[in-house]
Amino acid sequence: MSVQSRNFPISFMVTTEVPCPYLPDRMERKIITELSGSQATDLFELLSRAGFRRSHSIAYRPACAGCQACVPVRIDVANFHASRSLRRVLARNADLVSEIRPAHPTQEQYQLFSRYLDLRHNDGEMVGMGPQDYASMIADSPIDTRMIEFRDGARNLIAACLTDWSSDGISAVYSFFAADQARNSLGSFVVLRLIDLVRQSGLPYLYLGYWVKGSAKMDYKRRFQPLEGYGRDGWTALPRED
Repeated sequence: MSVQSRNFPISFMVTTEVPCPYLPDRMERKIITELSGSQATDLFELLSRAGFRRSHSIAYRPACAGCQACVPVRIDVANFHASRSLRRVLARNADLVSEIRPAHPTQEQYQLFSRYLDLRHNDGEMVGMGPQDYASMIADSPIDTRMIEFRDGARNLIAACLTDWSSDGISAVYSFFAADQARNSLGSFVVLRLIDLVRQSGLPYLYLGYWVKGSAKMDYKRRFQPLEGYGRDGWTALPRED
């Protein structure tokens, strides 16, 4: 399938079905297109605003038969105010310092990533990723991609987030952290720091990927309000859930 956009055509393909990683007894398929050449950045800008995500040099969106449970979401940063519980998360992690680094994989990152998968996602599709797979995930990007690292006072790497940068925001591609520190809510802390980074950069949105109602893996995203979702009418505010 090919469509014309601006001054260049976009060719799409649909993947074969595989078991859904979020909801039981459902199948997942995606619509994908390649990001390459001098137009990669422009194409990413266009597609990210239409709910697409990036993996390596591929932009994708779910296109599952009979299911629209995956909702692209983003935080309206200008109107975000941290709740009391999120302020407690900030306080618990006040000693962590963030650093923006090039998207270059390191052994230290991979060790943290591997431990994170073992403790939090040992049944996920990334299980078994070796150092070369990890390096490809980090470095294989045709657009402006950066790694955000979070370190404690002893310079230990506690969390990291791979991010894509565009003219209207930052996209959190994948984050991982010291999963044995569950009390510190490091996943939510990373999002809070990214919100600060979006503000400091003068950008309007933090893109968080997909939210799936009923998926425990995705519930944390509803903590960040106001949250917008992409649907038939474009980006609209999602109703708050208590």
